[in-house]
Amino acid sequence: MQEELSIDVDYVRKRIVYFIRKEMEKTGFEKAVIGLSGGLDSSTVFLLAVEALGGENIIALSLPYKTSDPKNVEDAKELASSAGAKWELIDITPQIDAYFQSHPTDNIVQKGNKMARERMSILYDIAYFHKALVLGTGNKTEWLLGYTTRWGDSACDLAPILDLYKTQVRQLARAIGVPEKIIRKVPTAELWPGQTDEGELGFTYEEVDRLLFNLIDRGLSRRQLIDKGFAPEFIDRVVERVNRMAFKRELPPYPRIY
Repeated sequence: MQEELSIDVDYVRKRIVYFIRKEMEKTGFEKAVIGLSGGLDSSTVFLLAVEALGGENIIALSLPYKTSDPKNVEDAKELASSAGAKWELIDITPQIDAYFQSHPTDNIVQKGNKMARERMSILYDIAYFHKALVLGTGNKTEWLLGYTTRWGDSACDLAPILDLYKTQVRQLARAIGVPEKIIRKVPTAELWPGQTDEGELGFTYEEVDRLLFNLIDRGLSRRQLIDKGFAPEFIDRVVERVNRMAFKRELPPYPRIY
């Protein structure tokens, strides 16, 4: 872990727990729904939500596709059970396969996006039933890089860890008791067999988090970033992606009439 990305985990923990609690009070909701994949980000948000609202007020859903790793489902179930939260398994295979039978494609990204949106659709349906809000599990790295599915995993009512880079989420996870077996998993959205976040992005979270921190949080110029040891081609590649994906971080544009 780079020292510059080190966080005060006690402060961050208290800040996020306070945020969840106060935002729920503000909206009048008492329960929260979360897609618990068995991965780092969702497990971290889940435990923070439990601390803020109590396990009895959390509905955790595992939403695997037929190619998903069953171990992740088991880890999610185990974590939810240990916190006293309601857990439910909903297999999205039938509706995904039914759709692509009538709209066939070999594009694995398209299929992955469909899965992400199907999962969010279910989260909101369950949230409506329980009179609950949907908690997002996206982090700052994914948000800046546009490594999200619009109206899929990027959709939510509250985004508790959106101001934390992936490597910072890992620090917080250890501090709040996320099981080490989850923390050590290779990050993956399981959008297709063998898919990993870093493999798809083409660089590690440690590498890009450090660059993004210096670029976004510190506002360093390209020249200053190069002086800090970042390769020019790496800088240009990341900056281009951040700029190209800016639309994902904004509400849809609309014409001002009055």
